[in-house]
Amino acid sequence: MQPADLSRYLGQLRDYYRAESIIPSTTQLGALWGVEARSWAHRIAVRLKEERFLEDAPGNRLRPGPRFFERPLAGRVRAGLPEAAADAPADVVTIDSYLIDKPSDTVVFKVKGDSMIDAAIQDGDFVVIERRTTARVGEIVLAMVDDEFTLKYLAQDAAGYYLEAANAAYGPIRPARALEIYGVYIGLFRKAGRPRA
Repeated sequence: MQPADLSRYLGQLRDYYRAESIIPSTTQLGALWGVEARSWAHRIAVRLKEERFLEDAPGNRLRPGPRFFERPLAGRVRAGLPEAAADAPADVVTIDSYLIDKPSDTVVFKVKGDSMIDAAIQDGDFVVIERRTTARVGEIVLAMVDDEFTLKYLAQDAAGYYLEAANAAYGPIRPARALEIYGVYIGLFRKAGRPRA
């Protein structure tokens, strides 16, 4: 079995898992891969387990392994002038390993509003927040101000801590009662918008 074949089978399985949230049985894998012999489907599954894309689960099932969610990291791409494409083999990255240091302390929130637009955080983005009760001035924090959540820069002056938007249309937020840090912003993800007309 060539690496290109294994990559094709893995791609089909990833698409199936995205749609169904389950790894199918060996018989179903054969149908998915267009392989008539159950032994050949089993052989492909064994190779995927050896490469750590799949692993055994209870009940004689399979589940995603440590490498299942890897994505090719092909290098850097310019947003300015074009440059020659690199033919070097791609590295890999998973979103979790890139963004998340403490899975048990990490949550995702959907952004509503445009108060952080100048920090490249848009309405509808999903922001990744690491739970912490302290932050440094200048960090973007998810804070609870007078019992309401908001995402802003943490700022400080002679009067104490307050929050600043990344949009000149919004003024500073000073708590009437309390300002509590819920967590610190560590990244975001979004789907691309519609193409320009």
